[in-house]
Amino acid sequence: MILSVVLMMVLIYVFYVRKKGELLLSQKENDMKFQQELTLAQIEMREVTLNYIGQELHDDIGQKLSVAKLMINQLISQCDEMANVSLSEINELLGETIQDIRNMSKTFITDQVEHFGLIDTLEIEMNRIARLKLIDIELRSNKHDIEINPKDGVIIFRIIQESVNNTLKHSKAKNLNIEVKDSPKTLKIIIQDNGVGIKGGKTDGSGLNNMKKRALMMNADLQITSKANVGTVLKLIYPKK
Repeated sequence: MILSVVLMMVLIYVFYVRKKGELLLSQKENDMKFQQELTLAQIEMREVTLNYIGQELHDDIGQKLSVAKLMINQLISQCDEMANVSLSEINELLGETIQDIRNMSKTFITDQVEHFGLIDTLEIEMNRIARLKLIDIELRSNKHDIEINPKDGVIIFRIIQESVNNTLKHSKAKNLNIEVKDSPKTLKIIIQDNGVGIKGGKTDGSGLNNMKKRALMMNADLQITSKANVGTVLKLIYPKK
């Protein structure tokens, strides 16, 4: 009788532990799903905002500068030689500014990434940064036309963009190399600089966490390693579906 009671209590306890484990697992899965949906919503909101900014840069500010350039062209023919020199210099500067704005707007507008492809959009962004003459930047890819989900292509571009911006702001690097390796099953991105490294070697800052969240949305693997006064390496491995 006592043995039966003990056995019953053991069975009840095992049943309780199993149920508790299932509930905890279910709650963990729900929490992870919620975090993924929240991150996706944040990314979509950010892309909508960037789209709006890019469109405004291209359509509003770009157009106004173009009108100003036309007005200066008209003034050049009406002024003396000395004034012409100054106006021509201003005109040239305006032309460069208009081109910079157009290039910048392309990196903000999601449709540009989906339309032109990842490599072309990266080249536009890298050329824009190279013109700033803040760092020697090199982009290499074993293939020009990369076939991936267009939405994932946008997320990959944003990860690269954020990594490059972090390098420009904090690394004090002189060189930055970006390598894109495309294969039938994976797309590998390697970003390496020769800067001072991440302070304290910590790879859990807000910007880095943001990149990790983006990678998680694509089930991609993101690895960041950093050594003081040697540099930082970011590796993104995206599994093709």
